[in-house]
Amino acid sequence: MNLLFWIIAFTLIGGILSVIAASLFLLIPDHHRSRILPHGISFALGALLAVAFLDLLPHAVEAVGAERSETVFAAVLLGILALFLLEKLLLWRHCHAGDCETHTDEHFHQPAGTLIVLGDGIHNFVDGVLIASAFLTDVHLGIVTSLAVFAHEIPQEVGDFAILLKSGYSRPTALLYNLLSSLATLLGGVLAYYSLENLREALPYFLALAASSFVYVAVADLIPSLHERTNASAALQQIAMIGAGVLLIFSAHAYSEEFHKDHSLGAASSKCPAYVL
Repeated sequence: MNLLFWIIAFTLIGGILSVIAASLFLLIPDHHRSRILPHGISFALGALLAVAFLDLLPHAVEAVGAERSETVFAAVLLGILALFLLEKLLLWRHCHAGDCETHTDEHFHQPAGTLIVLGDGIHNFVDGVLIASAFLTDVHLGIVTSLAVFAHEIPQEVGDFAILLKSGYSRPTALLYNLLSSLATLLGGVLAYYSLENLREALPYFLALAASSFVYVAVADLIPSLHERTNASAALQQIAMIGAGVLLIFSAHAYSEEFHKDHSLGAASSKCPAYVL
């Protein structure tokens, strides 16, 4: 199967489905939604960490060789620091007063909603680049990376959709803007396909940056929200859903590896480019 088709399919379907799922989720009554959302966040946490440490980083280190593995981890470190600085800049931009510590309902207005759409579009564009980078390395890596992106995109889209509604947008308008920003995933994936194919030596470092993005989102955004619930029952539920996220990625990884080996053996004489680049 053509590699560009894989990238288009997973960036387009994933982006649209995450927005639709988020919009449908908001139709659930508030008291039910508040109970379900933490489970989705826990699941996304497990999926993100599993992809970063079980797939992205091992592939990146294998690609550059053990003797240059420190360059991969240096890229991860730089990625995490860059994301921290970027988030700081976004927080400063959102807070119009120097002593702004958090956002309350009165901070949400039309300009804030516009910034959310813009920020989400940039984030989705980067997700498309990361997905394409993974597919250009190996199809099975692209699949599990896409699953991890989808796992954290849905809770994020729920939050963005809620912010747009609080900013005064109607539900149809908020849905339209979220759909448009989700198309940035497709744009990032297609542009990366045509540019990264000529930069194969840089692919391991794009994978390292993808891993840093997943780790940062998990540690800086998802884990603090889970710590807001401190009772034993909530902790057990969180651990179970984190484990489910890890298990999903591990199972997808194992299945894709087996599928990859079978097709590689079957196409060994032709070095089939659909699965091994």
